[in-house]
Amino acid sequence: MSVKREVFISVDVETSGPIPGEYSLLTIGACTVDEKETFECRLKPINRNAVPEAMRVTGLSLDELERSGMPPHEAMSGFRDWIARATGTDGTPVFVGINAPFDWSFINYYFHRYLSENPFGFTALDIKALYMGATGCNWQETKSSRMDNALHPTNSGSHDALADARYQAELFRLIRTKLMHA
Repeated sequence: MSVKREVFISVDVETSGPIPGEYSLLTIGACTVDEKETFECRLKPINRNAVPEAMRVTGLSLDELERSGMPPHEAMSGFRDWIARATGTDGTPVFVGINAPFDWSFINYYFHRYLSENPFGFTALDIKALYMGATGCNWQETKSSRMDNALHPTNSGSHDALADARYQAELFRLIRTKLMHA
């Protein structure tokens, strides 16, 4: 039995609140961890539920997304197709993110609700947990600001989904090269 090549894909989302189904997935940004392939889209909200602080942080508007966002089925179909192209026939996608359980929960919900399956499966690799394991630090020390101080990435977080996916990809690479292979 041959094992497929793992293709690490950094994914970041912006949402209107804390849980899928009750709140909407607003944007998806993704890139292969080497940043050679990228994906981004804005989605139409599935309802009008929104936490005001979440909307302030994202700088997005439900009204604007209702006009200009993609229908969720179309967005998730596009994301699925991009993942297939990015992994090729010999690769398997691995979801990577900072606070991956949050982002993965929205991606998983939307994939299953609109396409009946998630190409990432039922797992996600959390960069915070990877950093904790690589450094032996405690959970409180896994904030991205602490990782920045230790790893010195050139990118930074901005609450733009694609920019944040690139930032996460860089942190992931730095953890793997600087810390895990040191």
